[in-house]
Amino acid sequence: MNDVLLSSVISCLASSVAGGLVTFLVTKWKKGVKREKALDEGVQSLLRNQLIEYHDKYMGRGYCPIYVKESARRSYEAYHELGGNGVVTKLFEDIMSLPEERRTE
Repeated sequence: MNDVLLSSVISCLASSVAGGLVTFLVTKWKKGVKREKALDEGVQSLLRNQLIEYHDKYMGRGYCPIYVKESARRSYEAYHELGGNGVVTKLFEDIMSLPEERRTE
């Protein structure tokens, strides 16, 4: 009878521990997913802001140096990989269409 009782207690404890462990892992995984999504959205927002700043600055100047175009291209590619598109695509295309040197008349 003691063996049956001990076996039942061990079985109950094992089930409780396994259930707790599964709950802990699922909770941790969900937090990780939320954190990753927040990081992706934050980085996407920073990249969008950078491209907007490039656009405002260099459209006003009427030219965009090649090193800025390269930075804009890398920022846009990363932004796009993170799911961004829309208006920023037009801004990126505007930047890339600018001459690379100031026109002298």
